[in-house]
Amino acid sequence: MELVEEAPYRFRIERRDTMRVPGVVFASRALIPDVGEDRSLEQVANVATLPGIVGASYAMPDVHWGYGFPIGGVAATDVDAGGVVSPGGVGFDISCGVRLLTADLHRDELPRVIQALMDGLDAAIPRGMGRGSVWHLTDRAELDAVLRDGSRYAVERGHGVPRDLDRCEDYGAVGDADPTQVSDRAVQRGQGQVGSLGSGNHFLEVQAVDEVHDEQVAAAFGLRAGQVCVMIHSGSRGLGHQICTDYVRTMERTMPRDGIEVPDRQLACAPVDSPEGRAYLAAMAAAANYARANRQLLTEAARRVFTRVTGGGLDLVYDVSHNLAKIETHRVDGAEKRLCVHRKGATRALPPGHADLPDDLRPAGQPALIPGSMGTASYVLTGVAGAPAFASTCHGAGRVRSRKQATKTVRGQDLRRELENRGIAVRGASWRGLAEETPEAYKDVTEVVGVAEGAGLCRRVARLVPLGVVKG
Repeated sequence: MELVEEAPYRFRIERRDTMRVPGVVFASRALIPDVGEDRSLEQVANVATLPGIVGASYAMPDVHWGYGFPIGGVAATDVDAGGVVSPGGVGFDISCGVRLLTADLHRDELPRVIQALMDGLDAAIPRGMGRGSVWHLTDRAELDAVLRDGSRYAVERGHGVPRDLDRCEDYGAVGDADPTQVSDRAVQRGQGQVGSLGSGNHFLEVQAVDEVHDEQVAAAFGLRAGQVCVMIHSGSRGLGHQICTDYVRTMERTMPRDGIEVPDRQLACAPVDSPEGRAYLAAMAAAANYARANRQLLTEAARRVFTRVTGGGLDLVYDVSHNLAKIETHRVDGAEKRLCVHRKGATRALPPGHADLPDDLRPAGQPALIPGSMGTASYVLTGVAGAPAFASTCHGAGRVRSRKQATKTVRGQDLRRELENRGIAVRGASWRGLAEETPEAYKDVTEVVGVAEGAGLCRRVARLVPLGVVKG
């Protein structure tokens, strides 16, 4: 596939065949996927064929192959011009995202409590493939309340404080969620998992602010050099996975009725304003609320451990998703348009002054939280005015080796020993799970963030380093 370097950190895939818009890849030459091993650039071109797509089919610097859309893909469709919504543009882990909390503790104080802290978190955080959760929901009605109201319901029930909602995307819950659009099978899968980490690349990590790049914005976010933090990465578990599965099947059946043809069945879609499009968005919003509540419950579990071990608490910096489709207003070709913005493995990064930000963050912009791979740095970014790609940026390091390939390069026992020799306490759910997430399986997150900043997608605020990790 021919890529044209049209600006530093910006490559273009010219329109061809049935592409309605070009592809735009934000990358350095070192980060461009190997087309022989990774077909994500082909997926960028395929996404450009979706009805109603505007601007371009975008790829973030951490782009890699995914289901239908590449992971690290962003695409917006014009709702009022037949624009579609595609479950593949959100992914199976709906509203998977990251939240960051700060502790009233300096990293120099951590060595005296780190083992007790990690042992406490190890015991308190349910994780892995099986069932288990912090909050045991009593019945379907209680789960429906979670699906409708997300973190708001969790806080109402005593699992958090009102300030948590001010520092969460959408103030803790996506509107227009409809539990009746969620299948019984999805409900069954979600009933016993709210308040659990999951497996794969999900984690709870104890970190420290190693470097501050923007003192003023960091202060607005509540960050300072040397401060201990906790980062949580999790999503909507089996419930979100089932919703994606259900609606891909539904939309495969209805595309002929709507005259829609796509080059890959994994791009199954429906017009946003169709019954199927509205139903998917309502179910997706319910899964997003489940994910928000999930991270809220994990936060409370971590808070209890911190209070018991350190005598201090944890304050929420922000909670933001990186797998979601949202109806937003953006300027396109000089006019304000209502768009369905798909972000799959991409983080919303609103600029300073945006009306959707809480008052205390509005002058600084929205925190965008970018986890590294296990054992490497993570970053806090902020949105910038005039950014391309509908106020979106990267979401992490981006995988370059499959989990199967990763397990051939390292044993979990050896990786844990290596990390602990570097001063990182590790609590894993399984040796295989650790091996699958070896840092060598990922791109260099510092380079990914540098490209995102160089491309005008965001600005660096702080660099965080790991001190302890609880791994799914």
